[in-house]
Amino acid sequence: MTADQQLIEKMFYETFLEGDKEKDPVAVLGEAYFEEQKKEVADLSAIRFAQGEVYFHYKDFETAVFKWESIRNALEPWARKNIGDAYFELGWLPTAEDVYKSIHTDNLTLTTEVSLQLFSLYLEQEKTDLASQVIKETVMLNPDYPNVTALARAFFEEQQDGLSMVELAMNEAIRLESVEWFDCLHQYIKDGYTKDMDPAYFDYALLLLFRLDRERFEDTTADLWNIYKSGESHTAWIMVINRVLNEPEPDKIRSLSKLTRLYKESYLSFINGSYLIKDISALIPNILTKWLRVSDTAGTLTSAAAVVSWNEMFPGTLETTVIHDAETILLELENRKDGWEDAVELSNEVLNWAKEKGLQTSKPLAWLMQDLKNKKDCYRLIVVGTFESGKEAVINSIAGAAILSEETTTPVIIEHAEEEEIYEISETDIQEVERMEEIPSYRRKRLFYVKMRSEFLRRQRLTLINTPNLNGGNELVPYLHAADGILFVLNAHSPFTVKEQEHLQRLKREMPGVPIHFLVNKMDSVYDEREMAQFVDVPLERIKHFEPNADVFAFSPHYSSFDQLNDLRQFFEANYSNKKIQSEQTAKLLYFVREMISYLFMQRAEKEKEMIDSIKWNEEMLSKLNGAINQMDDISVQKARTLTRSYQDIKEEIRSELAAKIPQILRECSEIIKEESHFGKIHVELNKEMNKRVEAYLQTTMMPHFFHMIQNWIENCAEELNAEQLSLNEMGESFNALYDEEKIKLQCDFQVLEYWQRDAERITSGINWEYITIIPRFNPAQLILKSAGKLLGVVQQKNAMLYNKYKDFVETYDYKEAVQMIISSFLKEFELFERNLNRDMKFFFKNPLSLLHETVEESLSGIEYSKAELEKMRENPEWYQDPLTLFELKLRQYEWLNQSQRRVLV
Repeated sequence: MTADQQLIEKMFYETFLEGDKEKDPVAVLGEAYFEEQKKEVADLSAIRFAQGEVYFHYKDFETAVFKWESIRNALEPWARKNIGDAYFELGWLPTAEDVYKSIHTDNLTLTTEVSLQLFSLYLEQEKTDLASQVIKETVMLNPDYPNVTALARAFFEEQQDGLSMVELAMNEAIRLESVEWFDCLHQYIKDGYTKDMDPAYFDYALLLLFRLDRERFEDTTADLWNIYKSGESHTAWIMVINRVLNEPEPDKIRSLSKLTRLYKESYLSFINGSYLIKDISALIPNILTKWLRVSDTAGTLTSAAAVVSWNEMFPGTLETTVIHDAETILLELENRKDGWEDAVELSNEVLNWAKEKGLQTSKPLAWLMQDLKNKKDCYRLIVVGTFESGKEAVINSIAGAAILSEETTTPVIIEHAEEEEIYEISETDIQEVERMEEIPSYRRKRLFYVKMRSEFLRRQRLTLINTPNLNGGNELVPYLHAADGILFVLNAHSPFTVKEQEHLQRLKREMPGVPIHFLVNKMDSVYDEREMAQFVDVPLERIKHFEPNADVFAFSPHYSSFDQLNDLRQFFEANYSNKKIQSEQTAKLLYFVREMISYLFMQRAEKEKEMIDSIKWNEEMLSKLNGAINQMDDISVQKARTLTRSYQDIKEEIRSELAAKIPQILRECSEIIKEESHFGKIHVELNKEMNKRVEAYLQTTMMPHFFHMIQNWIENCAEELNAEQLSLNEMGESFNALYDEEKIKLQCDFQVLEYWQRDAERITSGINWEYITIIPRFNPAQLILKSAGKLLGVVQQKNAMLYNKYKDFVETYDYKEAVQMIISSFLKEFELFERNLNRDMKFFFKNPLSLLHETVEESLSGIEYSKAELEKMRENPEWYQDPLTLFELKLRQYEWLNQSQRRVLV
């Protein structure tokens, strides 16, 4: 044991025992004290110090203090500390505190021990602020002292002092480069103690942790990120993590899968429309750069695509090397000479994935994709023109049948087939129809697919696409991308107007490189057949100014001669060559794949909107249902109060009648008293007669009267309850209108009226009369009369006097107590009926309330389900978005491969 350890444990006295711990320290120290005194210059301080320790261990604290107070050598600071310990043990805490604070020493161990004692003292006094201050100072002064940091950690955790917990773990992790303390810090982060701390606080610690343990670094960083990403410190955190990842070599930070996901989430959160571009323009390039650097295999393509996309929109904001790395990643995909197979495979992947997920695809887009794959070598000619051009008649002439009318405003695709069929294709369905009819405006997004026998179409391997008139707007745009060529139909009466020139410019912008040629229609109405060829030169000169490669054909639908069709065939062969379309088919298919992906992205948004709408609707219904429940509760209480009050009025009326009539009946019983009556027993006869007459009155008079009144009350109740039922019927109809189904039927239980009727008949059918003593035997006046009767009964001449006194007694007696007893007994059953009215009203409204509560539970379940589904969609968007993102990424690659010259994005 070291010298300091002996002093700490108060075992210094063992130095006097000469290694023999079996010796009695009191005796040894006493002898040493005696011997030291014999010296000329005695130094008793060490002995007294040791004696104080022994007294302390024997709990003789006062003697120990006495010994230590005389210490004046190097042991004096330790003696002062021991004195404080003695006062601590005695419970004299303020005195001990003063002693500890008075100690000044350069001995680090002693200073630490004093601080720890002060810490314990403050804990004893529940002065947690002072205890916290002392333990923090102790850790700062001597962190390597045994158990100091462990003691501090336990204290801070007990106090839930998050800031101190984090600071301790952070400082110790950095000081010791300890992964154990980093694990402690990580746990505090997961427990949420760092959510209000400045992200910059973790800058150096994260960098050090990366050097110590890459896996721990990623886990800790990910949990910090999850805390900051939803708060105001998100931007500050991004700057911190970007600085940290600047330090290691680029190769060392690759394949951090958790950070890959978090960078993606942060990037998406910054571009979700919540921020202005100017607010994120300086931040996003750093995010993209680090995202690309840390990406794992699964996330590399997404990060690279994000880099390239951002650079296309905001060129010059990313470093050239970053763009080059992203391009390299994208271009390292399998590169084959012919991209058609890749495009077909991608289209199938998209459609199959949508089918597996149960997602609705756009039927027109799917049909066009499939048609492109099935008929790769078929030439698709789109016919455009204004309403005045008569393009429908041109198409009919070419196809050889009256397929279209002048009123046709919907897209129609016509091709040769041996079996004639017509299909109507909507966004959600494809169905065969008998004939093609004009589609109402609200169904304009549909198209018709016509299969018919046409020799001209067969020989030319031609598919005609009729589009809405150019006057109409943007309906033809999707079909332009299916076209291999465009036939622009003009009206011979006013060929190539300014409006048509504008339409031409628009077509060229939409489909650059697609051949556009012109057909001048209705020539027969302007020139004869011999002059047609000469007329073509007039509009052609103007057309060439806008489209130098364009050709013009003069046409009349009324000239169906072989020569005209032969000329038209030569016109098509010269200008719309099948040989030129092969290299463009891939681009067309990829265009519709992109449209389908966009459509599916929109479908997810629609699903999310459906969930949000469902939550909103259910919340609105929940509010209405709770309002209805509160209203019904109020009605139930109010109705119970009203019906009870009306019943109480009947009962009080009966009570008043009884209170008035019964005393009268009792007094009338005086008529049974005769002069010859036996006055010694007359009170017995009177009680019998009174009971008999009261019972008869109640049975024959009051019971029928009460029954009649209750019957009227029940009838009035029925009217009121029927009115309430009508109100509830209206309420149910209102709810059913909102639910659009017969969901809620708020039928009350009118059986309660039957119960009341049954109870009324039962309690008024008869009374169960119990004999009562109306004239008490020990009534003082009666007692006198009884005595007099016994004494004077034999004296017949005194009967007249007794007769008068008894009669006067019966007629003037106060029957209040008896009357009250009779009324209470009579009304007992009726009062029980009254007490059940509240319960009966609850029973009456029980079914409607139960149904409303059930519907409330359904609404709550609907809300919870929709919220859970919505949260699932938002928390795990990868199940929907990631495949589409990868499809789009492949699509972008195939688009590049299909270009004649790949543009290098630098």
